[in-house]
Amino acid sequence: MLEALQAPWQPLFVDYLGGATRSPQWRADVNEMGEVPVLDDGARRLTQSGAILSYLATKHRAFGGDSEEQRLEILRWILFDNHKFTSCFASYRYLKSFAPGKPDIAVMQWLRGRIDSAFDIVNRHLRERSFLVGANPTIADISLCGYLYYPEEETGFQVTQRFPRIASWLKRLRDVPGWALPHEIFTDRLDGSVDSRVAAFGTRDGLG
Repeated sequence: MLEALQAPWQPLFVDYLGGATRSPQWRADVNEMGEVPVLDDGARRLTQSGAILSYLATKHRAFGGDSEEQRLEILRWILFDNHKFTSCFASYRYLKSFAPGKPDIAVMQWLRGRIDSAFDIVNRHLRERSFLVGANPTIADISLCGYLYYPEEETGFQVTQRFPRIASWLKRLRDVPGWALPHEIFTDRLDGSVDSRVAAFGTRDGLG
């Protein structure tokens, strides 16, 4: 999002997998919810990706929709994303590729069912439209697309093969000025000082 806005920004590495966000100090000083991402913009601090995207869209008057009806529809898709689409997919990715120990098979099967259902909803929604809301990309697209650009081996899901309309949608989003793979953004911004897969673990989109 920040890359697409051509806004100056700088990431800070957070040892998410090492438990930094779960520490009492993080909850007291940074985010009581114990999560990333966190956006500091001057004196303003925001957490939760949906709130951050909405704030940036309003501030920069971009990617926020063209009418009140579109803005409500964008909110609807962001809530769906946070509750079902990326929520389950990100959890599955973490358990498969990052969590210590072997994941519980029953939990993974349950998540796969939820993922299949959510992805099918988006795939059908894109049947007669290029983007989720309106004729142009919005923060709804940015919210939903992020984890779909991570390497397939991290999830084992053949998303583009199974959901062709999602595949076409992802190709269209690559044409947005400023687009880059999440790993590439953090490799460039953090000067390769940490594993980009770990640094990008908490991000929500492929646009910074």
